[in-house]
Amino acid sequence: MLKGIGASPGIVIGKVFLLDSEDIAIPRRRIKEEEVSKEIARFEEAMAQARFEVLGIQKRISQEIGMEHSNIFNAHLLILEDRILIEEIIDKLKKQKLNVEYIFNEIFKKYIQIFSEIDDEYLRERVSDVEDVGKRVMRKLLDRKRQTLANLKEEVIVVDHDLSPSDTALMHKEKVIGFITDIGGKTSHTAIMARALEIPAVVGLGTVSRQVKSGDTIIIDGDQGNVIINPDPATIQKYQEKKRNFERSLEELDKLKELFAETLDKHKIELVANIELPMEVPSVIAHGARGIGLYRTEFFYMNRQDLPDEEEQYQSYRQVAQAIAPYSAIIRTLDLGGDKFLSQLHVPREINPFLGWRAIRFCLARPDIFKTQLRAILRASAYGKLKIMYPMISGSEELKAANNILKEVKKGLKKTKTPFDEKMEVGAMIETPSAALICDILAKEADFFSIGTNDLIQYCLAVDRANEKIAYLYEPAHPAILRIIKHIIDTGHKSGIWVGLCGEMGSDPVLAVLLLGLGLDEISTSSIVLPKIKKMIRSIRLKEAKSIASHALNLSSAKEVKKFATERIRKVTRL
Repeated sequence: MLKGIGASPGIVIGKVFLLDSEDIAIPRRRIKEEEVSKEIARFEEAMAQARFEVLGIQKRISQEIGMEHSNIFNAHLLILEDRILIEEIIDKLKKQKLNVEYIFNEIFKKYIQIFSEIDDEYLRERVSDVEDVGKRVMRKLLDRKRQTLANLKEEVIVVDHDLSPSDTALMHKEKVIGFITDIGGKTSHTAIMARALEIPAVVGLGTVSRQVKSGDTIIIDGDQGNVIINPDPATIQKYQEKKRNFERSLEELDKLKELFAETLDKHKIELVANIELPMEVPSVIAHGARGIGLYRTEFFYMNRQDLPDEEEQYQSYRQVAQAIAPYSAIIRTLDLGGDKFLSQLHVPREINPFLGWRAIRFCLARPDIFKTQLRAILRASAYGKLKIMYPMISGSEELKAANNILKEVKKGLKKTKTPFDEKMEVGAMIETPSAALICDILAKEADFFSIGTNDLIQYCLAVDRANEKIAYLYEPAHPAILRIIKHIIDTGHKSGIWVGLCGEMGSDPVLAVLLLGLGLDEISTSSIVLPKIKKMIRSIRLKEAKSIASHALNLSSAKEVKKFATERIRKVTRL
């Protein structure tokens, strides 16, 4: 059994489709002087055909999925139109008198090496674009066709070192029943797409693409991050049963879709979803979420060389506002920094990026970018119920400064008689210990709080959440975390504002009961786990949840909290 990172839940058993199984052998041969012009013509024709193909994919993706994904291919077009690259290939071809496939391959290998070693997050991420373009042109030169994920004839599990943007964007749920990759993480582009399409997936498996061949049978367990290659009949039977149980549980959970997330004694809590892209809204609705508690907007700025303009952002925000109506969507303003870098903004690399120039700090330093986003959100608020939330607030001055900029933007819109929701709620993300400790002061400037537990836990426990060596210290159930969350909720309520939570902590059913017992008003998490959370909430009484939370606050470790809460919940709910 191979262990990777579960990127999208679900169990699937199927045949391997090894996407890059065709290792292209590149011929090397000398050419005569009179053949040079013919080789150049072949090269230019291959580049033109590849460009035509990319434009076609881009148009299709734009129509079927949206502009955000089609923009990914701008990078491909830039490579195909790069005169320096084209001239370098032609120049070498003339000098070395070798066939164009060989020259092209050598130069592309050099470019891939350079991109891999460059000290810039965005440019390093472009390696997959360069490889994608290189393979596309090479297939044209060799007159070879590649079976694409858009033309599959039967159901398969796709295996690749790292799925390219074009492969992922052309993936169809009907034929691709799962996928696994050598590299990637929970927040990689492929993982996000897998969750949006609800395809079971495991990433970060190391060398799996070299361990399987097309036609092999494999099992994917997207919940556990497990992959089994060519399982024996007993293992297949075991996972078929597990798959049936998983599907039965989904059917059962689906029956709760239209019901409120309310306890047995009729206390309601809002269950809403986190999204990265407008295309996720149908999945959010299908899983019974009553709104969007966190719309991350960084994805909008990624995979491109320019910044999104106001109109482009407005169209996306408006799309989300209209699609989720009559429910609301909270749009988090740009949360650049930490583990998200955008080279087009020329943000210098820092020693401690999570403690550095990020999120609201960056937005206040670049009001031009901030105002553009605020204008787009405000304009879109005329078409649905939108709310704004500022990330990484650490003091009241930041919150006041952000609100002052918002006021300026509103004033400008009023001047031009542009409609927007003048009563739109504005909240603060509580994810620093300082914000948590002064949330009574922050409440004077905010309509709501949303607790960002991913960072709050990191900062409270002094644990780098990306560091595998100390991952065991990253404990959402730590009594210190429960106590600080309790303080934020109680202070918010005393100040007359509601308090939600939008971190991964909310996706654990046991911890969700603790959060309910602590008095939380809203939980926002991945839509795919919401039915499980709803079932748990509907199986318990508020007074029992309060009793469990109250006792947990006085325990001494996360281990004790989890053990106690799990046993008590099992006893009272029989789940």
